[in-house]
Amino acid sequence: MKRGSIFETDGIPQFHEALPLALQHVVAMIVGCVTPAIIIAGAAGISNEDQVILIQAALVVAAFSTLIQLFPIGKKFPIGSGLPMIMGVSFAYVPSMQAIADGYGIDTILGAQVVGGVIAVVMGILVKKIRVFFPPLITGTVVFTIGLSLYPTAINYMAGGTSNPDYGSWQNWLVAFFTLTVVTVLNHFGKGIWKLASILVGIVVGYIVSIPFGMVDVSSVGRASAFQLPKFMHFGIHFEISACVAIGLLFAINSIQAIGDYSATTIGAMNRTPKDQELQSGIVAYGLTNIVGALFGGLPTATYSQNVGIVTTTKVINRCVLGLAAIILGVAGIVPKFSALLTTIPQCVLGGATVSVFASIAMTGMKLVASAEMDYRNSSIVGLAAALGVGVSQATSALSTFPEWVTMIFGKSPVVLATIIAVFMNIILPKTRNEKKEEMQHDAEVKHKLEEDHKRFEK
Repeated sequence: MKRGSIFETDGIPQFHEALPLALQHVVAMIVGCVTPAIIIAGAAGISNEDQVILIQAALVVAAFSTLIQLFPIGKKFPIGSGLPMIMGVSFAYVPSMQAIADGYGIDTILGAQVVGGVIAVVMGILVKKIRVFFPPLITGTVVFTIGLSLYPTAINYMAGGTSNPDYGSWQNWLVAFFTLTVVTVLNHFGKGIWKLASILVGIVVGYIVSIPFGMVDVSSVGRASAFQLPKFMHFGIHFEISACVAIGLLFAINSIQAIGDYSATTIGAMNRTPKDQELQSGIVAYGLTNIVGALFGGLPTATYSQNVGIVTTTKVINRCVLGLAAIILGVAGIVPKFSALLTTIPQCVLGGATVSVFASIAMTGMKLVASAEMDYRNSSIVGLAAALGVGVSQATSALSTFPEWVTMIFGKSPVVLATIIAVFMNIILPKTRNEKKEEMQHDAEVKHKLEEDHKRFEK
């Protein structure tokens, strides 16, 4: 490959230019990538050694998924978008994964992930036909309910974690709020790398503050090996229908949401909209890499919006820069001592750092919802979907007379019920004149594009 600029997609840039830019991407996403694994490990009650393996798999699978997206496999039917994207373990799956981990175990999450990966592949192939069912109003409602459902997790972590004998102590709250203060100050007043790395810096500072309180135990780091590849089928695979439905629906939603990240990248940094082939290949790769990742214990991945933000801000679209970031993640993943060190972070520190992340997820959903006209119809869809989804999941015994699979699908996480209600209401409720006009205009544009493609084919 020839030499290239950091502002060009192809070519190898100078290493001294690429390294700091790659580290910037790693710093922005590494906490978000490993925290879901730490949360799910806690919910499943697995050993410290298995926690290390779960975190290790999260980093390695994120690296593998990113490299496939950056450098597609195949030419005629490529697997991977070829766009400057970063993949990582997603918080979107955490509420459902917590319920599955508590009721069944890690193997059931990974089994459901395999099914979800298949669904994502189908979504990729049929993306142009299916995306009509998931306009911004619907995806926004879903993302908003995901954010809301994560708040109790953050608060429990800030209090020290429900399994902690010191749960709710003033020491936990002090460290949590100190961490949150650092993150908030850097988010609003920091510049450059300090702003991008606000969560990472907050965790480091909170970690140091927690040491005098006796919250840190690093004995697991000494026991961990210096080098270890991810273990194939270490946690096993188990298929449970209710878990597959819950996770599969989230894969369908994330497939559509990925279109937004692809579009933001190409429009913001490349001055064009994504090609249909890029969208299709990217979503198919998203599904396939999740199937492979499940076999090695890697939890569900998705496109990372914070890294999309970095790309659109800096205009650095060179795939080798982002590829270097993926390699750094992969190297970190095969060093168990690094993964073991992450397991020593006190839960109150993680809670203080991630509560702002969960808040931003909810606000992202709100922004998507607000992009649609908030008339009585749309307000009803959002309000009822969020109310029933969150309400049923919070009322723990509301579905106690129903079979266990009904509770697992609809009662453990608000996301599934909110999604079904939002999609169903969006289909059956009559649209306003403006919405009908926009739909007709969209259909006319699609028809015109198909006619042009047909003419080109005939020539």
